[in-house]
Amino acid sequence: MSALASIAWREVRRAWEAGGLVLPVVFFLLVAILFPFAIGPDGKLLARVGGGVIWTAALLAALLPVERLIAPDAESGVLDQFAARGLSDSAVAAAKMAGHWLGFAPALLAATVIAAALLRLPGDALVPILIALAIGTPGLAALGIATAALVSGLRGAGALAGLVMLPFAVPLLIFGATADQPGALKLLAAFSLLLVAGCPLVAGAAIRMGRS
Repeated sequence: MSALASIAWREVRRAWEAGGLVLPVVFFLLVAILFPFAIGPDGKLLARVGGGVIWTAALLAALLPVERLIAPDAESGVLDQFAARGLSDSAVAAAKMAGHWLGFAPALLAATVIAAALLRLPGDALVPILIALAIGTPGLAALGIATAALVSGLRGAGALAGLVMLPFAVPLLIFGATADQPGALKLLAAFSLLLVAGCPLVAGAAIRMGRS
């Protein structure tokens, strides 16, 4: 197994061990459970706003593990060891991004089926949402890694992570929540691809700055 694949697999193990995956999924489902209590039992209204609720919950669930993605490895010297082995910081960030996505996205897609039932979404609306999440969650994972690198070592990193990540996630939310509209999936895919391509470079630069 290559070094980068080992890094990605390490992130997957960290997500699944010690309940690291449970909290984001439970949070995701709690939003789906509590939202109908907030707006009432109107099935048509829930179906109309359900896609947006699911995407907002997915974003917040992806934001929860941000503090463990970069900071622990930076503090323990693991990132320095990767650099000493000749691995570029951007490549390490890309591997972490892949591992982060594999760690939370499949479980989130499975939980979406339950959330859709709780929000009374019709069956024909579920498929576009699942496709949109499959396309958009790599972008969320990329944003998570870049945000984690930018706030690593800062006091109040969790709160800062939200301030950094949420503005850049707005296009994902807009295009994902309107996945059933013409052209929305293409725009979602384009923006998600842009994040996947660019965020490892941003994260790598932030890691290098933190080391200096």
